[in-house]
Amino acid sequence: MAGAPARYLVFFQYFGTRYSGVTETKSDQALVGVQNYLERAAEQLKPSAPIKFHISSRTDSGVHALANAAHLDIQRPPGKAAFTAQQLVQGLNHHLRPEPIRILSAQRVSSTFHARFCALSRTYIYRLLLGCAHHSQIPVFERDLCWAPAGGPLDIPAMREAAQFLLGTHDFSSFRSLRAEAAAQSPVRTLLQLQLQPGPGFLEHHYLHRGLEFWEVKVKSKSFLYRQVRRMVGALVAVGRRRMAPGQLRELLELRDPRALPPHATAPPEGLFLQRVEYSPADLASPSGPAEEELCGLSREEIVTPTT
Repeated sequence: MAGAPARYLVFFQYFGTRYSGVTETKSDQALVGVQNYLERAAEQLKPSAPIKFHISSRTDSGVHALANAAHLDIQRPPGKAAFTAQQLVQGLNHHLRPEPIRILSAQRVSSTFHARFCALSRTYIYRLLLGCAHHSQIPVFERDLCWAPAGGPLDIPAMREAAQFLLGTHDFSSFRSLRAEAAAQSPVRTLLQLQLQPGPGFLEHHYLHRGLEFWEVKVKSKSFLYRQVRRMVGALVAVGRRRMAPGQLRELLELRDPRALPPHATAPPEGLFLQRVEYSPADLASPSGPAEEELCGLSREEIVTPTT
């Protein structure tokens, strides 16, 4: 008789340009989801039941992840011991080659742990490249990994001033997608962090003479509305270009209307990285886990869906 399946939390990273997004898609598409490759690799581990990756944070086509998270249950044939964390990491990575997807770590968790519902926060970084008069001037090693807004230098102090209006708990309707399904979500979110800071470039010391500057917009919340991060970055860049005054960002927020920010103002996906998903050590360490009706301290009514 087979024992209970073992549940694992895995952290994984991927180069998003080659995928339709992180979530599973039909396999006959030109681009499919990262999840398709994760589950295909898991099939090679010869489980006695299909393996499903329950992913913490959904990301769009072109968006990258330094560390996304997912949980999965693995039922092994009778007489086979559960995989150790090291065996699972090595086995999945072996079967993921040559895709630019890598399992970073794995650990056993309670059977009631949920990678999406239990997350305390998600942190995203958006990379901006300044100093390029034309897209063709982006270093070849930075293509698909940053956004180089046209129009000259950005007013960084004005962007930082505007960012302060977005911190805290607000109705972020003006920064959510116009997609019909997005309207079903509560638009209220709490931004725990929103910073604009200098950032490193890949091999940047080789092209310092070109006057290129990298900046990162770092934003942290328990969850985000669909396209919220990219729309906020687009609005901040509009402030940096002096197309909007910092105070106008507060007015935009107060309008609570997704049509107030035109679609073309959304920052492109290639500059966006999911940097981190955080969990409570208590949820990770508990052998028994929370009760089924309360996943990681959240009632079913409190559960929200993280998006970008």
